[in-house]
Amino acid sequence: MKVSLKWLSDYVDVPLPLEKVAERLTLAGLEVGSIEFVGENWEHVFVAEVVEVNPHPNADRLRLVAVDLGNQRTTVVCGAPNVAAGQKVAFARSGARLIDGHSGKVVELKPAKIRGVVSDGMVCSESELGISDSHEGIMVLPPDAPVGKALAEYLGDTILDLDVTPNRPDCLSVIGIAREVAALVGNKLRLPEVRYQEAGEPIGSRVSIAVVEPALCPRYCASLITGVKVGSSPQWMQQRLLNSGMRPINNIVDVTNYVMLEYGQPLHAFDYSRLRGRKIVVRRANNGEVIISLDGVERMLSPEILVIADGERPVAVAGIMGGLDTEVTAETTDVLIESANFNQGTIHRGSLSLKLGSEASLRFEKGLSRELPIVALRRATQLMAELAGGCVAKGIADAYPGKQKEKPVSFAVSEVERLLGVNVGVDEVVKALESLGFDCGRTETPSRFNIGVPWWRTDVTCAADLVEEVARIVGYDNIPTTMLSAAVPERGPNLVLDLRRMLRNVLVSCGFQEVLTYSLTNQEMLRKLTLKRNLSEPSLVRVANPMSNDYEYLRSSLRANVLSTLARNQRYQEGGIRIFEVGKVFSPRADELPYEKEMLCGVLSGLDRGLFWQGKAEAIDFFTAKGVVEAILLRLRVAADFQTGDDESLRPGIAADIYAGREKLGVVGELHPRICQNFDLSDTAFLFEIDVDKLLSLTGKPMKYKSAPRYPSTTRDIALLVDEPMTYQQIYSAIEGFSLVSQVMPVDLYTGEQVPSGKKSIAVRIVYQSSTHTLTDEEVDKVQQQILDRLAHNLGASLRA
Repeated sequence: MKVSLKWLSDYVDVPLPLEKVAERLTLAGLEVGSIEFVGENWEHVFVAEVVEVNPHPNADRLRLVAVDLGNQRTTVVCGAPNVAAGQKVAFARSGARLIDGHSGKVVELKPAKIRGVVSDGMVCSESELGISDSHEGIMVLPPDAPVGKALAEYLGDTILDLDVTPNRPDCLSVIGIAREVAALVGNKLRLPEVRYQEAGEPIGSRVSIAVVEPALCPRYCASLITGVKVGSSPQWMQQRLLNSGMRPINNIVDVTNYVMLEYGQPLHAFDYSRLRGRKIVVRRANNGEVIISLDGVERMLSPEILVIADGERPVAVAGIMGGLDTEVTAETTDVLIESANFNQGTIHRGSLSLKLGSEASLRFEKGLSRELPIVALRRATQLMAELAGGCVAKGIADAYPGKQKEKPVSFAVSEVERLLGVNVGVDEVVKALESLGFDCGRTETPSRFNIGVPWWRTDVTCAADLVEEVARIVGYDNIPTTMLSAAVPERGPNLVLDLRRMLRNVLVSCGFQEVLTYSLTNQEMLRKLTLKRNLSEPSLVRVANPMSNDYEYLRSSLRANVLSTLARNQRYQEGGIRIFEVGKVFSPRADELPYEKEMLCGVLSGLDRGLFWQGKAEAIDFFTAKGVVEAILLRLRVAADFQTGDDESLRPGIAADIYAGREKLGVVGELHPRICQNFDLSDTAFLFEIDVDKLLSLTGKPMKYKSAPRYPSTTRDIALLVDEPMTYQQIYSAIEGFSLVSQVMPVDLYTGEQVPSGKKSIAVRIVYQSSTHTLTDEEVDKVQQQILDRLAHNLGASLRA
């Protein structure tokens, strides 16, 4: 919000230096982001009067302009078509720094001979002074501009650029900021006096208003002025609009923008003669209805958008932008002024849907007061009648279906000390609140009040809000710093955070990089994870107010986002890629908030390692991914095994489910080729996914000490002939429980001519060891025979000859 210091001074005297004002506003919660000085580069530029205009002797389009600077008279060459004797203009002497109209750069003005005539100075346009982009003619100043005065003193200004928080829509106005300044410096607020003559017919006989959607439009007001003359607004108004970042258009439109900046209430002016049926209807748009907005763009509307319609068609998108059909033009003579209050959520959604934002929608989205429209409308009617003439209709059309009763806030002064930790006297509290417009006259006890909240403060609803107001006016910097009365409590254990940190550390040590992706996604992205291409919406959690169709649902899996990230990285990176994410996934619950589950998902693709001096780099395979999972489980001391899996996102036969006892922890395997194709992956990829919540319940067991073995081990390799569907896990489970067996690992897998059809050979290495003595061959032979007997009986395995 840009605020002109000159404009602000119309409503409140500012006795403090500029820097102090900016500091007080910032400490009060209205941060001054920057300060701009309009006219700081206007050295050697003065107000002058055009005395005489004569033709140039050597050029048809140039003229010789004689100007009076009060103590000096000079003649310069000028090519502007609108220069005329008697005008007050901005005159730049040699040495002035102006903006070059061709290059846009700041250049120093020097004497020059133009078609044989020496010109020592320049009559300036707004463009050359940096005021606006207007360069069609010179800038003409008001008739009362003082000749000889420095332009910086006459038109210069200081602009405060404030970052207004979303809960303070009242401060998106000059008067709102003036209220704050008045309270902070202890001065009185001066509001403009609004008075005008109503000499026309009663407005009720000229226009009717129907609010079809009272929940979306709690109040709609309108006034009518007939016989107006559209033209340029006065210089002072144009200058204030320009300093506030708005472009002057004409006196009608400029008044609506001026009052919006002054009071914070957006307004709109309709060409009354173009309203069909002489009626205003506030309703939802019909599906497929079309309007051409003021920017000349044809926009398709939907029922979620609120429109202002006449008797036949929409004439404005409510709270966002007017329509071209009822635009005020130079031919307009009758103007209907709209001032309304709209539901902030409706305006926000409509603005997003149309991809159309405006100064009006910015304010409506913050939630304006329902009492503001009538105040701003009267001010706009007054200014429009003064600047455009015409006859004001009697009365104001005011449809107010959403009128609310005033709700005073019960407030005990003791709340100030309870929440701020500092004792503020009753008188000081009352003074601070009354300076902001609160009514403290209704008392229950000497220290308890029923506070009347001023209509413009829509953000104050409870006692804590009033305490904040007291703190802002007293000054946060005046609240003493107090040390904690007790020791800072020690951090308690957080098992979830500790587990996340441990998972990250393990995966980073395995060469992975962590990614962070959005929790929101869309159906199309999630469909890529299934081969069936049909994903039922009931299994997903839809966001009530999605920002766009790309972020319409809460993710039910980490896989889609992680695989999309892998695809993007494959396009820009060669070699092995390893990424993972730890985050929440969501599933719906009837009549409750979604169920949230912590998951870990990782993917690997490409080569297992880069260039290696001892041999070729190998491609990542299933066992690489399985090894990563085993590293995680080993670090967490979780015993788990792998069983044949059937996850539809993974390739059959190269997928496994991860089990800890009877609890399924996750999956690991090669991505199905169709899934790779869906995500445009350029290489085979392997995925693992682990349920972190289930993993958490298995971790945290105390670590047990086991002494290092003192006696040597004995190793035996056996080649087993088993049925082809047999898994190594089945063999491992049959062997690991025997006494003296300390380690079991696969050595080789063979299928070929020397193995019968339907069979395969698995070589297994068994390590035997005792903690009490050195094993003899007889002891090892005995246990190994027991192992072979169990393998033969349970699995049908035999030693390969």
